[in-house]
Amino acid sequence: MAGVAAALVLPVDRPGVGWLLTGVAMTAAVVVADRRSRGDGQASPFTWLSGGWALLSLALLGMGAVRASGWLFVLCVLAAVVTGSLALVGKRTVNTILYDVLAVPLEALRAIPWAGRGVGRFTARRDGVARRIALAVLAAAALVAVFVPLLASADAAFAAVVNAMVPDLSVETLVRWCVVFAVAALLVAGACYFLASPPHRASADRPHRTKYGLEWMVPLTVLVLLFSVFVGVRLVVLFGGTEYVLRTSNLTSAEYARSGFWQLCAVTVLTLAIVSAALRWAPDTTQADRLRQRVLLGALSALSLVLVGSALSRMWTYQQAYGFTVLRLLVEVCELWFGAVFVLVLASLVKLRSTWLPRAAIGTAAAALLALAILDPERLIADANLDRAAAGKPLDSAYLAGFSTDVVPVVSARLPEPLRTRVLRQVLDGDTPDGWPAWNLSRSSARDVTLGDGN
Repeated sequence: MAGVAAALVLPVDRPGVGWLLTGVAMTAAVVVADRRSRGDGQASPFTWLSGGWALLSLALLGMGAVRASGWLFVLCVLAAVVTGSLALVGKRTVNTILYDVLAVPLEALRAIPWAGRGVGRFTARRDGVARRIALAVLAAAALVAVFVPLLASADAAFAAVVNAMVPDLSVETLVRWCVVFAVAALLVAGACYFLASPPHRASADRPHRTKYGLEWMVPLTVLVLLFSVFVGVRLVVLFGGTEYVLRTSNLTSAEYARSGFWQLCAVTVLTLAIVSAALRWAPDTTQADRLRQRVLLGALSALSLVLVGSALSRMWTYQQAYGFTVLRLLVEVCELWFGAVFVLVLASLVKLRSTWLPRAAIGTAAAALLALAILDPERLIADANLDRAAAGKPLDSAYLAGFSTDVVPVVSARLPEPLRTRVLRQVLDGDTPDGWPAWNLSRSSARDVTLGDGN
């Protein structure tokens, strides 16, 4: 039934409310199938944490009913797949975190022969029931095929309702239905297969660690000293002001920001990998080992937060000079997420337990993406670029016109004529009416705004 619901309501070519409805249908199908398969007295594999991951997945899919931006919704769907897998997996398994975040699509492939055997056994046991169900469905379909055209031809209002609800049954539509049905059914089957034979849970034992701390202490100490020198230089630059930067580097402030941002991003990623490796494999058997970990990794994480702040400052300066774009905003969000992960690392140093850290990092990433979608990134970018234009800086109207209908309220309210009309026409170019599964608040509001203004 989840596959049928997905085939009927999922708008594969655009964000819409059908994505949320499909997610709800698939979630309900998995919960009902698990409840029916468990005997009396068997505990449910789902916990309150599973419910939190599931709600996060549905919230991400729900952005399809609110935001029209295609790139944003693709990220939301990918994140929903990851969080949905974690909702199904529950506690950590003996497999890697990569398996846990992709458990549903991976198990979907393994579930094909398992689901085929189940269908065969069901058909063999209830051959008469299956035949009667098929006959009932065919009879109902025949009656609909006969009476709906007659009633539609008898009343124009009823015909309009039918045309709005019934899609064009072209070959392309039928193929799309079959593909969506197959994908949704496979994902539900994969989830059920995972619940039927879940992998072993990871033990609470600590991972194997090296016996000697010198191999970790010396490199980490050198890195801490190196970061300390860098932070000291940044403080000198901070107090010296922009004139000091221009005098010592022979660069403009925007060139200075651009020249160092990507290097700082690379340093942040590498440092995060080193800290993660040290948390997992560095020795912590003695009190001295644990003290070294807390001091060195704590100092490294704190200094890395300064690097994150420096990178964000450089990107902000660069955007003020050259304008705001989607890529630059996403990079800024990633940097903020790196900062949040380093804060989580500092929290893990209290008890030197890091097994929860990977899932916490994934959860903060999904939450950051959801927050970005709620804040409406294209509107934020359009507002910032229009602020720059109001300050006398150039405006890239062609880039603005390439956005989705999320920017229509901002453009309609702030952009002067005739540029306003030109941008709105390009934004709405090719806009087609939505069927109810593809209903989207942003597109609906954009049509109301433009119609009200006579465009």
